[in-house]
Amino acid sequence: MMAKLRPHVMIVGGGIGGLFAGNALIAHGLKVSVYEQAPALGEVGAGVYITPNSVRHLERVGLGPAVEKWGARVGPKSHYFRHDGTPIAPVQVTDLYGWNATFGMHRADLVDFLAAALPPGVVHCDHRGIAFEQVADVARVKFANGATAEADVVVAADGIHSELRPYVFPPSKPVFHGNISYRGLVSRERLPDWPMDRWQMWAGPAKHFLVFPVRHGEMVNYVGFVPADQEMKESWSAPGDPDVLRREFEGWDPRIGSVLEQVDKTFRWALYDREPLPTWTKGRLTLLGDAAHPMLPHLGQGANQSIEDGMALATILAQVDNAAVPAALLAYERLRRERVAQVQLGARQNGLRVDSAYADLAVRDAELAAHADFRKHLYAYDVVPDAKAAAMGLTL
Repeated sequence: MMAKLRPHVMIVGGGIGGLFAGNALIAHGLKVSVYEQAPALGEVGAGVYITPNSVRHLERVGLGPAVEKWGARVGPKSHYFRHDGTPIAPVQVTDLYGWNATFGMHRADLVDFLAAALPPGVVHCDHRGIAFEQVADVARVKFANGATAEADVVVAADGIHSELRPYVFPPSKPVFHGNISYRGLVSRERLPDWPMDRWQMWAGPAKHFLVFPVRHGEMVNYVGFVPADQEMKESWSAPGDPDVLRREFEGWDPRIGSVLEQVDKTFRWALYDREPLPTWTKGRLTLLGDAAHPMLPHLGQGANQSIEDGMALATILAQVDNAAVPAALLAYERLRRERVAQVQLGARQNGLRVDSAYADLAVRDAELAAHADFRKHLYAYDVVPDAKAAAMGLTL
């Protein structure tokens, strides 16, 4: 295929999904531009759980060493507990084939090394996409700063409140699930005896608490999920009150108290998702990550499914010329939509499970034990063979 016929891809959104997609597309030989609304790339101080189904793609684009450098490998001692500390069941951290490549990661570290791997000039900050149009084989985005840009493909990776999603599907309201999370980080120096080789969750009445290591074991990431007395705006960075957080988990396993007594600053995050969309694509515009499928965090798959999206999209677009872009984007949508819808709904169900929305906790405990098989299959999936198959016959 002549290089001049290969599509130029514009990504709107410089978060984890958009930056990984940029790396994957460049690794496949495509020209990429990334536009981010913030004045500079960055993330708040919180952790993200990176599982085998996305680690394999980070390795494919040459970022395996960065994952090992900045991540904290999570091993087989990971466990579920009742709120009082009684063990329930191990947490599955490997796939069907026993591949243990699961990491706790600081979001800022992940964004930093994804951005650093892109060539100079690819990322354009202070560009918030506000309008889209396409004429014939040209896709155009207008930005709030007055600039416009053109490309052969536009990928909206601009989050749950995507400005470009309505150009694909009519606006819909995010679904608030009546819960908020308190999240933050504690340095290892303040928790010298905390085990840095595992993911641990305590499931209790209407609440649950999660801890895992990040930054190569230098920090502990904690998340406390609690009911909300009123709906609040979805945000990663709304300040929370550490004393309120401590009161929420009074009387729980003393190990939780040992973490919370070290908390000086915490953030509140309202838990929203959306109903699965029936379509992600219109012409030369498609959706990726939270713009397409925002999900609750109860399977730890938000970032991981975004990375799968990016690898699927890059694999398919690498096989087509510019004229075949609309068909290629529909093939990407068909490949991804059902899987992420299952994960979205699975995250809702697991949230009810770990918040103990069961009359009989023995049933909940049995389901958590059985959940290992679901995670094995979730982590074992490799999108690349399916993406290659989806691209067959698309090139004109």
